[in-house]
This record gives sequence, C-alpha cells and structure tokens, in this order.
Amino acid sequence: MDLAFKGGGFLLTEVTPDQIFVPEQLNEEHLQLKKMTHNFVEKEITPKIDRLEEQEDGLIRGFLSQAGELGLLGLEVPEAFGGLSMDKFSTVVVGEEVPRGASFAVSFAAHTGIGTLPIVYFGTPEQKTKYLPGLAKGEKIAAYCLTEPGSGSDALGAKSTAVLNPERTHYILNGTKQFITNSGFADIFLVYAKVEGKLTNFIVEREYAGVSFGPEEKKMGIKGSSTRQLILEDVKVPVENVVGEVGRGHVVAFNILNVGRFKLAAAALGSSELALELSLKYASERRQFKTSLNRFGAIQAKLAEIAARTYLAESVVYRTAGLMEEGFRDLDLTGDCRREAGKALEEYAIECSLNKVIASEVLDFSADEAVQIHGGYGFIQEYPVERMYRDSRINRLFEGTNEINRLLVPGTLLKRALSGELPLLSAAKAVSKELLSPGLNPNEEGLAGLLQMTQKAKNAFLLAAGLAAQNLGKSLQENQFVLLGLAEMVLQIYVMESGILRAIKVQELNVPTEHKRFVENAATLGAYEAMNILEQQGKEVMCAVEKGDALSTVLAGLRRLTRRSMVDLIGLRQEIAQAVIEKEKYPSVNY
Repeated sequence: MDLAFKGGGFLLTEVTPDQIFVPEQLNEEHLQLKKMTHNFVEKEITPKIDRLEEQEDGLIRGFLSQAGELGLLGLEVPEAFGGLSMDKFSTVVVGEEVPRGASFAVSFAAHTGIGTLPIVYFGTPEQKTKYLPGLAKGEKIAAYCLTEPGSGSDALGAKSTAVLNPERTHYILNGTKQFITNSGFADIFLVYAKVEGKLTNFIVEREYAGVSFGPEEKKMGIKGSSTRQLILEDVKVPVENVVGEVGRGHVVAFNILNVGRFKLAAAALGSSELALELSLKYASERRQFKTSLNRFGAIQAKLAEIAARTYLAESVVYRTAGLMEEGFRDLDLTGDCRREAGKALEEYAIECSLNKVIASEVLDFSADEAVQIHGGYGFIQEYPVERMYRDSRINRLFEGTNEINRLLVPGTLLKRALSGELPLLSAAKAVSKELLSPGLNPNEEGLAGLLQMTQKAKNAFLLAAGLAAQNLGKSLQENQFVLLGLAEMVLQIYVMESGILRAIKVQELNVPTEHKRFVENAATLGAYEAMNILEQQGKEVMCAVEKGDALSTVLAGLRRLTRRSMVDLIGLRQEIAQAVIEKEKYPSVNY
C-alpha cells in the first residue's frame, strides 16, 4: 500500500493533492442528500427544539422514525438489509446538517454510528438479516453500551459479566452500564461484558427479562437526548447474539469507536459552520456606537478565526473520508466480514482520533467565540449559541476523551514502528543525519512553499520522536507529558497539510475565484498558526529528553526545520473576515 494511503503514513511521505478528497469534489447526489437533510432538520426539528430539550415523550423517537423513512438511518447499511450502501462522503454531508437539530444529532449519531455499525461490520449474516432492516428504517433504535460507573477510558476494566448456562444456549449477563445514549427508548443494546475475563459484545433486546434502567441523567448540555444507566440482572441472551467472537469484544469496541470518532468530527464540523452562520447574522444586525458589529476589527478577527479553523477541520474530515472510502471499498458487508472489517477500521485509527480531537476543539473555540460575539445575549437561552456552548462541551469527552485520543496517536505509531508496519525509526535516523548536511533548501513562495514547510514539519516531528525513543526507551510509553507533546506535533501536521493540499487542489477545479482565494488564505493562516504550535511542542519535547550540548545541537536542528518567512497574518484575517461577511455564512461552493 502506498504510504500516502496507509494509516499514519502521511508522516513518512510527501502526499500530493491528487491523493486527497476535498469537499469541492462532491457530486450532485451528495449535494442533493445534503439539501434533503438540511430541509428535513430545518422544517421538522428546528421549530421544535424547545420541546425536544424538555424531552417531550416520543418526540425524538418520532424524528428518528422520520429520518428512517428518508433513508438517513441506513446510509451505511447494505441494500440487501434495507439500507442505501452509500459512501463515506454521504455520511459526512448528512453529519454536517444534522446538528442543526440540536440534541437530535446525538441520538442520530448514537443510533446510526456506534449503535448500528457493530452489526454491519461484525455481525453474522443471520444477525444482519434479523436486525439491520428495522434499524435502517427507524422501526428499531440502537444504543451502544461500553462505559460503566467504574470504567470509562479504561474500557477493559469493565466489571459486567457473561456466564454460559449449563445448556450452552444462553449467556447470563450481569452488570451496570453508565451514560448510555438513547437508553430511554432504544430497542437494541450493543452490550460489552466479560466471558471468563475477556470482553465480548452482545446484542441485548429491551424486552429481555432482567433489563432495567436508571433515571434520566441531569446533564450540562445535549439535554434533549436520553442518557440513563442500563442495568442487567441475570439477563438471558441467546448465544447467537454474540457479535464478533467470544473474548474479542475489544476488537469490536475499539474499532467501532474509530469510525464513531470520524462521524463525531463531521457533526462537530457542521456545528462550527452553524456557529459562524449565527455569529455573522447577529454581527450584521447588532449595532453599537451607531455601527454594525461586523464593521469592528475585533469582531472581524473572531469571525476570521472561526472560518479559518472550520476550513481546516473540514479539510481534515473530507481527507479522512477519502482514505476510509478507499480502505473500505472491497469489503463485502453482506456476509461474515469480521476479520476484514476489523483490519479496515483499525488502519485509520490514528486519523480518526485526530479528526475527533481537531473538530471537537474547533467547535469548542467556535461556540465560545460565538457567545462572545453575541455579548450578554449569548448568555441568554433565547439565543441558540447559549445552547450550542453547553452542548459543544461533551464532544471532548465522547468516544474517548481528547486526552486518550491524543495518547492513542503516538502509541499507535510506536506500535506500528516496532512491528515493522511503518518505517518510523529509520526515517527518524535519516532526518538526524540530514541535519548534519550543509544546508536545507529554502521554501518556495505561495502554496508550494507551504507544502515544503509541511514536509519540514514532518521532519521536525521525526527528529523529536526519534530523540524521545532513543533517550527514553521503553519508559517513553509511560511518559504522557512527552507523548502528548508528540501527539500535538502530529495533529498540527495533519491539520496544516490537509488545508494546504486542499487549497492547491482547489486552484485547479472549476470553482469561483473568490472561493479559491478564501481557501488559499485560510490554508496559509492555518499553516502558520500550526507551525507556531508545532515548534513550541518540539522544543518542549526536546528539552524534556535531552540535556547539555546535545540539546543545543538538536534545538538548532529544530530551528532550521521550522525556519519560515513571515507573512501578514493580520491581513489574511481581514480578507477572510470580508469573505465570510459578504457570504453571510461559511464559504462553501456546495450548498
């Protein structure tokens, strides 16, 4: 496999614009699906958000049934089982629009993603035949049950048990699952319990004897979604309801979380776009000192940063969608594809974690700045940004905390390096040797120069990672301070490279000139801001793992790799602000 298409391989090769997918390439079918979803949410859900937030009985279940009738719940379900068998880009365009329905997006994602996909990817043909048609149509609603009162990030520390009965016909499940989305009305629960100490996934139906629920949790945000404990007391589950293999539930759990993180990123992206849209509308209507807010530089700077960061998140999400579409292309989801699906989902674990962290933190920034732009009104429930601010916070906890996802990145890279899957250590040695040569080529101008800067950023990471691995040895795996620094460097590389490659590719596409200018400005601003963070993290890692003259030498090498010409970042922000003010929404050429 070409390194550009291998999970984590982007760090070790020069990726070209033709190797990534950008949202400007969406076809008419994608755009029609996006428009249909937008209209459904705006017409059916948005007018009832207040009722939804009060958890009006049956309301959100009704919305899910309507979504099922439109086919939105079965995008990734094979046609043979009542779904639409659509591509990953379709799930992104729908994921971007659903957050306009507030808490509905949480229930939608829990059902279509981590609730349904374990059966799609790891279920037997019999399980797929029995459960997927109802799940695709919204006749049955799913919930994912991994977290327990005593185990969140430490999923393997779960205490729920499953014991095979003497007749070997059923497993007897006992335990309590915590923070289960959709638990108030779900019909199908994907439950993880231990068989002889090994995690296993089971399909548990609501009507099984011994299934009960705790009261609704009182939450900071996403109030319209149902969140309860699932309590299992001697629940008899047929042996044919094991998903995947007995004792290999971790394969199902962690790989489904990978795709769940990717889908969460798409939803966070859509929310960021909405935050910008609401901020632009308010800033154009609100007047202070006899002038519209959007005429003030301090407000324009905020609008520009929201737009630029949203552009970067969008570039990352669609790039990753392209990777996953390529990796999943040959999967036959109509049969037993457990092993093949596990490998395909695991391949892009790094990229999925990066998506989740990037998009959730862009959303938090966007929601916070949206409240600030609204001033005191942003603190009032009458304005949607107040709810968005509260709702956004969960995304850094969902699907594994952002800290866990950051740590997963260097941990997975090291694991793959030691197994020979990625030539990470040899690449790090090559970078150290190269830095002893007389000089490095200066950057070119424009986007080509930014692409060169990205390649040098990759070398800076390899230098820091190689040094950490060499000096800390096995203890590196336990040094979370250093691992988090390395993770941040990888994150910034993926962000800047995705934005730059997209900007270069867009210049050759048939899109308006003003859009080409926007993406170039946003990519440039993002690249310089990313490089500032990467350089600082590189310094901190090196200072933590090296001392004395050797430290001076590697810091000098880092300075050479991160040397860059200065650009007018304030001017870029001003141009970006003007572009979004004129557009009155996030600048998309699609819809």
